[in-house]
Amino acid sequence: MTRAVGAGTGSVGVGSLCVLLASVLWGTTGTAATLAPGVGPLAIGAVAMGFGGLLQALVAAPRIVREAPRLRARGGVVLLGALAVGAYPLAFYSSMHLAGVAAGTVVSIGSAPLASAVVERVVDKRRLTRRWTGGAALGLAGTVLLCAAEAAQAHTGSGARSVGATVLGVGLGLVAGFTYALYSWAAHRLISGGISSGAAMGGVFGIGGLLLMPVLLRTGAPLLDSWTTAGVGVYMALVPMFLGYVLFGWGLAHVPASTATTLTLLEPAVAAVLAVLVVGERLPAAGWAGIVLVVGCLAVLTVPGRAAGRSRSRGRDEAPVSPRLTDVSGR
Repeated sequence: MTRAVGAGTGSVGVGSLCVLLASVLWGTTGTAATLAPGVGPLAIGAVAMGFGGLLQALVAAPRIVREAPRLRARGGVVLLGALAVGAYPLAFYSSMHLAGVAAGTVVSIGSAPLASAVVERVVDKRRLTRRWTGGAALGLAGTVLLCAAEAAQAHTGSGARSVGATVLGVGLGLVAGFTYALYSWAAHRLISGGISSGAAMGGVFGIGGLLLMPVLLRTGAPLLDSWTTAGVGVYMALVPMFLGYVLFGWGLAHVPASTATTLTLLEPAVAAVLAVLVVGERLPAAGWAGIVLVVGCLAVLTVPGRAAGRSRSRGRDEAPVSPRLTDVSGR
């Protein structure tokens, strides 16, 4: 990916549009998965992140080759990130399958910044601030509201989910958030160590994609049952998982990373709205309130203070960052 550089108003507008489009694409993944009901969540996750990761590695192949010695020197970090990439989609899509598109998406996305801050505290010994504590409180309250709303909904309507399935789905959403935090931390560690974002992301996602291939071979046969299911698989790999990250990278060339990260808060809103309008899920008022609180948590953790943002933008370009990667500890 490229550095975020100073640009005119027009360039900033184009960059912001790219990030918003990427967020919309990411927000469609859960709804797209429901269009292939005969395909299990493991197959959906494996084809989406597996082929998407391999495509990222293919595009970044020249950089990976040039920087192979540096990647090998940090092989442990690369492997940790790749293992997290392999686990993330399996937990994420299973969470949506069990708890619903809205709940699975919001819990996974909402818990990731909190998990990232904890990882940074434990591994990097970075202090957790009052800002982080406030964001964590919002996220926890929102998750509790959302889970309560989904649990209540599970008792009503035809084909309603059991409470047990909802709880398991929420638990897998937390696993998804943690593994997302791990591969984000690993990519950040590689980039801050002098490896280009393209080589870091391509290496981590490429190996993660390879790790998902056995899962795809074992569970992916239903993807070939019809043109519809095959189309869902192709869409998931090419559009949200590949094109979405390309758009985000283009956006980072024109807007600061902090602005881009804030714009991606559109994703959970898109996922929730599509779940209601397209999938036909019903989300009670408490669930919508929970979504608002989780989005508020993300905003608290990702939006920098105005003074700090102005100071950084005057002094230097921002360091290269990976898609959807940010320092979330509130400093």
